[in-house]
Amino acid sequence: MSGNDYLKFITEQLISYMDLSSEEKQKRKKRKKDYPIYTSKWLGMLPFTIRIMFQKENSR
Repeated sequence: MSGNDYLKFITEQLISYMDLSSEEKQKRKKRKKDYPIYTSKWLGMLPFTIRIMFQKENSR
């Protein structure tokens, strides 16, 4: 993706968000809060730690 394409995409996303009503923005924020992260809720930091370990091993 070139720089111009990326800038165009970001601009379109920003404008579409700015065109939303305040009620719709609040609904979006509420929907995001309604989805808990189950892996960390059920298992704590264990999934995060394992993911970091595998990322470090793959980057070597």
